[in-house]
Amino acid sequence: MIYAINYDLKRPGQNYEALYQAIKSCGVWWHHLDSTWLVDTSLTAQGIWDRLAPHVDKNDFFLVIGVTRDYQGWLPKEAWEWLDGRKPKMAA
Repeated sequence: MIYAINYDLKRPGQNYEALYQAIKSCGVWWHHLDSTWLVDTSLTAQGIWDRLAPHVDKNDFFLVIGVTRDYQGWLPKEAWEWLDGRKPKMAA
């Protein structure tokens, strides 16, 4: 499944490197937008959150949500290739 991890990190200057490493540990990832990651993983949304939660502040906001085959936007060619190559793993 492909999941989008979206966040608002509320503490300026905070070192979130451990969070970024936790996201990367979830599976094959893509990260081109500042506060959005796409992860190709066998984990559930809860499983992803369980890995991320220890690395976030209580005032940060997060949304982990499955990606469907219905998407559109303005991204570089490499982003579309990454997404298009994973369509079979996306929700209908």
